[in-house]
This record gives sequence, C-alpha cells and structure tokens, in this order.
Amino acid sequence: MCGESLDLLRGLPDAIFDAVITDPPYSSGGLTRGDRTQSVSTKYVQTGSERFGSADFDGDNRDQRSWSYWCQLWLSECLRVTKPGGYILAFTDWRQLPTLTDAVQAGGWVWRGLISWDKGPSARAPAPHYFRHQCEYVVWGTRGPSSPRADWPPEGKGCYPGSYSHSVKQDDKFHVTGKPTPLMRDLVFCVPPGGLILDPFGGSGTTAVGAALEGRRCVTFEQKPDYCDVIRERVAHATSGKRGSLFAPTVQPRLFDPEAA
Repeated sequence: MCGESLDLLRGLPDAIFDAVITDPPYSSGGLTRGDRTQSVSTKYVQTGSERFGSADFDGDNRDQRSWSYWCQLWLSECLRVTKPGGYILAFTDWRQLPTLTDAVQAGGWVWRGLISWDKGPSARAPAPHYFRHQCEYVVWGTRGPSSPRADWPPEGKGCYPGSYSHSVKQDDKFHVTGKPTPLMRDLVFCVPPGGLILDPFGGSGTTAVGAALEGRRCVTFEQKPDYCDVIRERVAHATSGKRGSLFAPTVQPRLFDPEAA
C-alpha cells in the first residue's frame, strides 16, 4: 500500500497481524541538530552505494524527543492491529537504541529483549582506537504478557537465535538503508507458515520478499511511489521463482532450524 504509515495504520482493523517486522527511519546519523538534518544520502551512503545518492526519504530528521513521540504513535497503532501474543521487531542503531526501548513500552508493548545484527568486519569504523560500529539491533517484544503461539516453532525445535550475522551485499541492496534479504528471511521465522506480517516502513520491500520466500504473507506500507514499484517488482520476482536482475532466489523456503539459522 502506497501512502503515509500512520494514515494507513488507522484504517486497519484490530488484531489481524501475527507480527510487526519493520525498519523505521532512525533519525540518527549525528550528534547535533545540524548532523541529523542533513540529507539521508549524506548521512548514510557509503562506498559502493553511491547510486542511492538521490534517493532520500522523509522522516529522518527529528530530534530525540519528537522521534520518540512519533515512534509511540505508530507503535501504539501497530499494537492495536496485532493479535494478542504477537511480536514487534523494530530495527535501530546504537544511538537510538535506548530511546526505542522506551518508545516500545510507551506504545503498550511488553519489551522482551534485543536481537543483534552483525554486519561483519566491513562495517564502518569511526576512527582509529574506536570500536567498530559493526552491529545494528532489533528491539523485540509482544502484545501483552501472554506467550506467542504455542504451536510454533514445532515441538523440540527450541527458541530462535538472539544474534544474526549477515554482511551487506550491494547486489542485494535496493534502498540506502536496506537490510540483507537472508537476514529478513531469518527474522520472519517467528511467524508460522501462512502467518501475516505487517511492515509499515517498507523501503525496498525486503521484509515482504523474505516473507514471500518463506511462505508467510506480508502487508507493506511505503510512502515513496518509486519504491512502491520496486517492492512490487521484487516480490513478483520472489514469488515467481524467476531469476532476474532484481532478485535471484538461490534456495527453497526452509523449515525452522535454530542451528541452521
């Protein structure tokens, strides 16, 4: 669905999604107002992804308080449309991690913990003698204190990993802040096959692609019409199984296996 997330969320019925898995604008990329209000291409584009230089997106220049308030608005709407016991998985970076954990709880979710995404040794190093900014994070929780579905994962399969390692590959990146397709394929495992996922900040649609490849369904919102077209084309490639320049699936949908994950 092409449009602004809060407007579209308010039009959804209650308690229809098994999980919300999303990568919202971080409003990060700097310590000062001047840093934060730079264009997205200036803040985030790195070597090898210059093709995104003109693909800025809105909503990434809020200060800390306004970003927290905005997150509470969409998180509370996401809570309403999620089934009891359903998941929230929301990406963030190290700068906004404390604020997002507060916003998740202010939005009514039960905060359960963090998942780390290790981007590998090629991740940005800020300066000599600093620790590399090698991880981003997923704040996760549930709607209400009840446990998620008791029938998934299958009996004896244990819990899901708390950390994933996937490097960013430029031929799998269609948005300046896009996440690796294998990472999203892993994360959608928290939803049983056939389950319904919501991504209110679709970007280039990698959550939807991961869901399609793993036999899950996904409703995706994106504000930029050009990216809506990218999402439709990527999902069409993923669901058809055709190899092409946009997306080339290399493996079939998998059963959940925590050791393999």
